[in-house]
Amino acid sequence: MTAQQTSTSKEPQKMPGALPLIGNMLKFGKNPYEYMSLLRSKLGEIGEFRLFHQQMILLTGPEGNEAFFRAPDDQLDQNEAYKVMTPIFGKGVVFDAPPHIKDQQLKMLMPVLRDKPMRTYSQIIVQEVEEAIKDWGDKGEVDLLEFMKQLTIYTSSHCLLGDEFRYELNEEFSHLYHDLENGMHPLAFIFPYLPIPILRRRDKARVRLQELVTEIIEKRAKKEEKSDDAFQMLIDTRYEDGSALSPHEITGLLIGTLFAGHHTTAGTATWITLELARNPKEMERVLAEFDELYGHEGEVTFQSLREIPIFERVIKEVLRLHPPLIMLIRKVAKDLPFKDYVIKAGKYVCVSPRVSHRIPEIFPNPEVFDPDRFTEERQEDAIPFSWVAFGGGRHKCSGNAFAMLQLKAIYAILLRRYKFELVDPPESYQDDYKQMVVQPGSPCRVRYIKRGTIQQAASADKNEASETANDQTHFKVEVDYDLCQGHANCMAEAPEIFQVDDKGTLTVLQETPDNALLKKAQAAARYCPTGAIKIKQK
Repeated sequence: MTAQQTSTSKEPQKMPGALPLIGNMLKFGKNPYEYMSLLRSKLGEIGEFRLFHQQMILLTGPEGNEAFFRAPDDQLDQNEAYKVMTPIFGKGVVFDAPPHIKDQQLKMLMPVLRDKPMRTYSQIIVQEVEEAIKDWGDKGEVDLLEFMKQLTIYTSSHCLLGDEFRYELNEEFSHLYHDLENGMHPLAFIFPYLPIPILRRRDKARVRLQELVTEIIEKRAKKEEKSDDAFQMLIDTRYEDGSALSPHEITGLLIGTLFAGHHTTAGTATWITLELARNPKEMERVLAEFDELYGHEGEVTFQSLREIPIFERVIKEVLRLHPPLIMLIRKVAKDLPFKDYVIKAGKYVCVSPRVSHRIPEIFPNPEVFDPDRFTEERQEDAIPFSWVAFGGGRHKCSGNAFAMLQLKAIYAILLRRYKFELVDPPESYQDDYKQMVVQPGSPCRVRYIKRGTIQQAASADKNEASETANDQTHFKVEVDYDLCQGHANCMAEAPEIFQVDDKGTLTVLQETPDNALLKKAQAAARYCPTGAIKIKQK
């Protein structure tokens, strides 16, 4: 599926009802999802609306998503679209940096999210979960969203930023991060420096955080023993010209690291409990899977968290129904063709995971919570770019592997210790669209009840039929290099086939390996966070 321009290219149709000055902002701001769904129902997979002075083109569906995610950076400009992040990350950092600097900065972040450090994170997350629930007792009630916000900031900061942020600055840092995250207000996408209280708090938090970062850099410089965390990596790393990062840049990249690994996770973690509580049969299936895998006290490891297919499908279905980012935006730098349309330079183009995820022709009965959509038999997401909760293409969320690991580790503990019930009527738990990162409305009350003794079941044979070798002697490895981000999971699984250097560049050592390496290659494809690897049996 590719976007093709024709001699009859035309501009997209416009949504009616735009008002002077503000355009369609009133209806869009009230409920962006409902408005974009209405646009699709009226205009189809492409249509235009206006937010104040900005002309927005919405693309929906797999072909629209692919045109958006596959477009090169010099055609769809991510930097211009995300000026909202400049006050958060800082001037000259990531989206405000020139392309060659931005590329170097993003590569500086990648080692923290690569396979090797990821293998150490599961125990840290388990430790944080156990600490968070140690005083829960046998039963009680909790505002689950607030609990998950605190838990995920602790787990993310502990794993990604180091001990100072987790233990010395935990409470202050949590408040500062909260103010920064709230700075992603819908109005800030149009007016990033509007003098309103929520954005003033954002700016004060950024200043204070840089002060704290500078203090930690100075303390670490006096220590003989170096820390082994993202913070130290950024202190030690260098640009291609040999220059070090400034405290301002380190602050921005630390925030970027945390956003990649955290800022969508709290809402998703909350919705997992809510949807399982609303669907008791699915809850029982997940509990049975965790009980079989771990029993009551079984150790949660990086490897064991990779083999929980029922719960993985639950996460994927939660992200289909409740993707945290309701829309992704780019500015059109060069005219973008799409089928018999052309999107003119100067306009903004966006996609909406939530709208695309509820197209009934792709996901039948789209409002129904049905994790089995993603089984091998059904594969409702088989069409490329139909499921885009983490984005897609070269800019797919770099923190998606960490987010998945974090969700699995949290629930590997929570669901072995407690059952959860809704306190309020099921229909009262709804997404809140006041922020660009969509989460359940607050308060979000649930009741927890301690589970009894769990007997560990005998482990079932988890080898998949697809992993058995066929009668042929070789298979083929295909890599979409446009999707590869250099996580190096593939090299960890199959070093005989894949090699990733320190810069994150992937080399395929064998394109048609012997079938003796088939299981390793299939594991490499399965655990690639961006889905860049395909294994084809001849």
